[in-house]
Amino acid sequence: MLNILFLLQSSNTVFSAGLDIMEMYKPNQERLRDFWSTLQDVWFKLYGSPFPTAAAINGHAPAGGCLLSLCCEYRVMCPNYSIGLNETQLGIVAPTWFQASLRNTISRRESELALTLGKMYTTDEALKVGMIDEIAENKEKALEQATAFLNRFRKISPMARAMTKQALRSKDIVELEDNRSQDIDLFVYAVNQPAVQKGLEVYLESLKKKAQK
Repeated sequence: MLNILFLLQSSNTVFSAGLDIMEMYKPNQERLRDFWSTLQDVWFKLYGSPFPTAAAINGHAPAGGCLLSLCCEYRVMCPNYSIGLNETQLGIVAPTWFQASLRNTISRRESELALTLGKMYTTDEALKVGMIDEIAENKEKALEQATAFLNRFRKISPMARAMTKQALRSKDIVELEDNRSQDIDLFVYAVNQPAVQKGLEVYLESLKKKAQK
């Protein structure tokens, strides 16, 4: 097995804005199922990757953006941004595999508070609770620090590290594999609830108002 390294970074001021709200607002039902299935695939590949992974977070990372970074083994973040699984603020429940990714990173107690409150953490707060590993002063430094982390594995047996990582994360992966269809059904049901649709509508209106200022 080759010792391949994987680095996740954005070229924009937003690391990742999360899931596309328009896919969930007044959705086409078949497209909505495909949308969620695709996200599951991304999680399987990144969370279960046998390669060392790092996220250089150089922008805001709400919801799905936070999930992508949590899938990685190392996170470095630039100052003055925010990160978190804020689904409850939109009336949505973060699925079990979102929750597992967070519990794999911070304490169970902090995970409970973060998930139920839909809390968005500042860079400093994220470091304090362990959601990120380091702070970088700018995008270039973030890339350097993430690369330095990945390079630590160049002299480690690729097979040994991959098997160790798999042992640590396999329970979460198997749980979703065994309940994948049920997870899609639950997501589709939740998104179609009137209260959720209303929450998404209010959120989209707030975005329009911000864009007009």
